[in-house]
Amino acid sequence: MTAIKHALQRDIFTPNDERLLSIVNVCKAGKKKRNCFLCATVTTERPVQVNVVKVKKSDKGDFYKRQTAWALRDLAVVDAKDAVKENPEFDLHFDKVYKWVASSTVEKNTFISCIWKLNQRYLRKKIDFTNVSSQLLEESVPSGENQSVAGGDEEAVDEYQELNAREEQDIEIMMEGCEYAISNAEAFAEKLSRELQVLDGANIQSIMASEKQVNILMKLLDEALKEVDQIEIKLSSYEEMLQSVKEQMDQISESNHLIHLSNTNNVKLLSEIEFLVNHMDLAKGHIKALQEGDLTSSRGIEACTNAADALLQCMNVALRPGHDMLHAVKQQQQRFSDLREQFARRLASHLNSVFVQQGHDQSSTLAQHSVELTLPNHHPFHRDLLRYAKLMEWLKNTDYGKYEGLTKNYMDYLSRLYEREIKDFFEVAKIKMTGTTKEGKKFATLPRKESAVKQETESLHGSSGKLTGSTSSLNKLSVQSSGNRRSQSSSLLDMGNMSASDLDVADRTKFDKIFEQVLSELEPLCLAEQDFISKFFKLQQHQGISGSTTNEAEEMDGGNLSRSYPSGVPQTISSEKDMIRQMMTKIFRCIEPELNNLIALGDKIDSFNSLYMLVKMSHHVWTAQNVDPASFLSTTLGNVLVTVKRNFDKCISNQMKQMDEVKISKKSKVGILPFVAEFEEFAGLAESIFKNAERRGDLDKAYIKLIRAVFVSVEKVANESQKTPRDVVMMENFHHIFATLSRLKISCLEAEKKEAKQKYTDHLQSYVIYSLGQPLEKLNHFFEGVEARVAQGIREEEVSYQLAFNKQELRKVIKEYPGKEVKKGLDNLYKKVDKHLCEEENLLQVVWHSMQDEFIRQYKHFEGLIARCYPGSGITMEFTIQDILDYCSSIAQSH
Repeated sequence: MTAIKHALQRDIFTPNDERLLSIVNVCKAGKKKRNCFLCATVTTERPVQVNVVKVKKSDKGDFYKRQTAWALRDLAVVDAKDAVKENPEFDLHFDKVYKWVASSTVEKNTFISCIWKLNQRYLRKKIDFTNVSSQLLEESVPSGENQSVAGGDEEAVDEYQELNAREEQDIEIMMEGCEYAISNAEAFAEKLSRELQVLDGANIQSIMASEKQVNILMKLLDEALKEVDQIEIKLSSYEEMLQSVKEQMDQISESNHLIHLSNTNNVKLLSEIEFLVNHMDLAKGHIKALQEGDLTSSRGIEACTNAADALLQCMNVALRPGHDMLHAVKQQQQRFSDLREQFARRLASHLNSVFVQQGHDQSSTLAQHSVELTLPNHHPFHRDLLRYAKLMEWLKNTDYGKYEGLTKNYMDYLSRLYEREIKDFFEVAKIKMTGTTKEGKKFATLPRKESAVKQETESLHGSSGKLTGSTSSLNKLSVQSSGNRRSQSSSLLDMGNMSASDLDVADRTKFDKIFEQVLSELEPLCLAEQDFISKFFKLQQHQGISGSTTNEAEEMDGGNLSRSYPSGVPQTISSEKDMIRQMMTKIFRCIEPELNNLIALGDKIDSFNSLYMLVKMSHHVWTAQNVDPASFLSTTLGNVLVTVKRNFDKCISNQMKQMDEVKISKKSKVGILPFVAEFEEFAGLAESIFKNAERRGDLDKAYIKLIRAVFVSVEKVANESQKTPRDVVMMENFHHIFATLSRLKISCLEAEKKEAKQKYTDHLQSYVIYSLGQPLEKLNHFFEGVEARVAQGIREEEVSYQLAFNKQELRKVIKEYPGKEVKKGLDNLYKKVDKHLCEEENLLQVVWHSMQDEFIRQYKHFEGLIARCYPGSGITMEFTIQDILDYCSSIAQSH
């Protein structure tokens, strides 16, 4: 074991500056593995580190290698398993429990004893030793500082101090003087003891001999103390002198502090004075401009604007604490307030005068615009007033009461001016629409007074009322001959109760142009005024006026934009856009009523005008909403659009109502019903008007309602017709509807177009079959009897044996219809069909060709029955298919 210990010290621990103190050969409990060694080591450098190292042989077995190391401070418990009996097993509790079996109990005890000693010497935390014999621990209790840690092992953990070179040399010299020092240690020790006693005696004698010197030293010390006392007295006097100097210096320092404080206060005072002078001093030029500045010239307005801004800056300067208590500051603030009040009053008075003057100047130009359908241009008026925009902003920020008063006055003056202009403008539009005066005629009496304008408007309405005088006679429509359909009363075109001859395409185009011109004149007028209001009254830069205390807008009543509280704080509108819109509503309050009156007049002139108005108004509403959905123009045009849409719906409803009330004449043939022709005219006009229009959906809905009403009314008239067969009425009218829908290609009426075609085809076939039964009546009855017998179960070849249907009877019936009689019957049939059909639809040849085909089909059917029921009889018709074709062709050509 000693050899192993030296080998481990040399190969493993010495290179790591460690000393091996104890070693034990162990293996893990319960496993058969190769043995390893647990080593207790300490480092040679301070602070000393104590470790437990696991060492095992390499796989080849020729050298040892360090496998695992644990710090001794991490060891919590050492369990020896049994304190009485010898047991080689023991446990070490580190981060986990390691179970070991030593090669012998002695090695285990030696290792545990070493661990206990290392714990006692180097660790503050004491390890818990369980199942360890107390004798084993007591054997190693240290009796001195240099006692060995392991029993009998001199290389234990005692404090080891190596001899230096001089000590080694002295020991060697001493040992050389005694040759027996090594061979007889006891004799050497006795000699050293004797020499030590001699040296002790010499020391005592030396001490006793130095007593005199000690006394001399004591005297010197007493003298030194006296000198120290004298030095202390001198130092006390010096300290008193320095104390007086300190008091004088303190006085000088306090005086300097007061001087510095005074200088600091003077600097601060000068700074405050400079601040007040620089920020609260208004130049004399500004004062003169505010008191006497010219508000009519551009230079004077600019000077007043600069002076007002300077005054506002002086009044809004942020005073420092205490400034407002200064008498001079109070005087200056009062002076500023007086200047502000004086200038605000002067500015408000001047702007009110400008409003009035501009209103009079604008009125003088009304005459030249009254004849033409144009509105006066207010751009010069706006341009002149915009020079005061910055002053209005100043007034808004400094004196909101006067600003609000100017706003109300502006609305009052401008509303009256615009009312005169717009009313005259609409009167000209109404005159041009009704055509009561020629285009080239000039109005020598314009500008008219309001009473004259009103009187003319009433007379204008009266003239339109005369045009709409009789309505009862139109409720019942007389179906006249097809040749003069244009002159009959029109259920669709009479919605305005005017004759159809007065309403041509030129009139409608003229109305459309006039209505478009009215809207085109109103739009730029409103937009220009709105833009001016936002710039002049500064309503586009802030979302609310300072001092606002409410979030809900007051409804405008008589031009009031806000309501003042007793404290003088205005209750403002929730947003600037609301204020602009309310001002526009006040100024242009007559636009919506005038537009509604114009729309009503257009509807009276011709109900079809509602189509033009719906398209134009929808386009202008869409344009206005793209600019600003919440603007006055967008809102007003939207409200008017509702009225136009209501008139359009009313027009459609009245057309449907009159279709339902239509009556036909009992003495004349029906032909193409008026409302069918009028639907064609309506659809053609609507398609030309609504091409690429925004409100196409409204027209499609109207189409569906009208076409269904037309279908119902056509069937109703056909059922009531006495002069014209029902099939003819249905065939002609549905053919006309189908042709109209095919020509116009209205996508929403595709289903109705197919239905009209089907009805036309069905009733054409029905009419042809019904009419063809008359020319060969007896032959038809004969073969109907033959088919009846066959249907009863008689075989076809046995029908000829029936008495009523034998060959002789067949020949008798055939002889009654020679070619000449057949041609005569066809000629009568052609005349009858010609009498039933109308010339407008031009269906005679179509019907005649269908009858020819049907006649030939019946002829072939009769020949087939003869061949099957009378085989071998040689009976044939007295005319052939080619004869039928010749008869029909010659009859058609002769007529």
